Amino acid sequence: MTGGHSLESLARLTGGTLSGDPGKKITGVAAFDDAAPDQITLAASAAYLNRIKGSCSGALIVPKTADLETPIPLIRVDNPQLAFAQVVLLFHPLPVPEPGISHTARIGNNVRLGENVHVGHFACIGDGSVIGKNTVIHSHAVIGEDVVIGEAGVIFPHVTILHGCRIGNRVTLHPGAVIGADGFGFVPDSGTFHKIPQIGIVQIDDDVNIGANTTIDRATLGRTWIQRGVKIDNLVHVAHNVVIGEDSVIVAQVGIAGSTTIGHHTILAGQAGVSGHLSIGNKVTIGPKSGIAKSVPDGQVVSSALTAMPHRTWLRLQHVMPELPDLKKKIIQLEKELQTLKNRPTDV
Repeated sequence: MTGGHSLESLARLTGGTLSGDPGKKITGVAAFDDAAPDQITLAASAAYLNRIKGSCSGALIVPKTADLETPIPLIRVDNPQLAFAQVVLLFHPLPVPEPGISHTARIGNNVRLGENVHVGHFACIGDGSVIGKNTVIHSHAVIGEDVVIGEAGVIFPHVTILHGCRIGNRVTLHPGAVIGADGFGFVPDSGTFHKIPQIGIVQIDDDVNIGANTTIDRATLGRTWIQRGVKIDNLVHVAHNVVIGEDSVIVAQVGIAGSTTIGHHTILAGQAGVSGHLSIGNKVTIGPKSGIAKSVPDGQVVSSALTAMPHRTWLRLQHVMPELPDLKKKIIQLEKELQTLKNRPTDV
């Protein structure tokens, strides 16, 4: 931006306290090691705060409690990362396509489009669907029949939302996400498998973010339900009839099997796998690569991934692991025999 923004205006934007020249102009943002004298950067952790003397930046966003002596202007805030995100958006606002419908888009019968909706090239919207005002449907997105999408949503290219699904306000679906594919349901019979009809829907509430190539399956009956404020990373699989509670975070490559309920403000770290028909409580943290085979109560921190080790050690360990159940039985038996010996009267 020509002329930039004054530090005073940036402090006001972030709700921070400024130390330095309020009239100094900042023309952009940059990474800590790259920031120039007319740019602002972030120093939120001790690793960066300890290196401020070597910084060439024009200003720094730092924690409110930071005790620093530096000639570089500082904006002290309660949440430095949030404040920096606000400043980044000021200098780099997200592009918003002009409202309107591309001549190459396919709009079905009885579709209702709100004010200022954008429908990009080759996007398809099925019969009877409803799109709320200020929503952007990017090129090559496919919206099925009788889908409802709320206001101010962003549906990126190659997203597929299949029939009957319900999407709330301010929902972002990143490229390649699939909402409402059939749940994985089959009945075995005499060595073959017969498909169970999947006639439920996916419901995604307000302020949800769904990452690229994530799949959320429709329910067998009822709904698969992603509640308000949930953030889901790329390449996640959410199976049929799963419920994910408000403001939970699901990191990349997580798999959640059918009919499991995840509580609110819960975190599933990368590549965690959760079995079906479980209850994961509120404010639970599940570590990366963990396999969850039983329910987890509220507030627990659980993990089960093996730490990397020398390959020869792992080869030896593989031979021991199948024997652990028998070894446990032997240890229990030995403990009982030892306790019997301890309780035996001592000869006088």
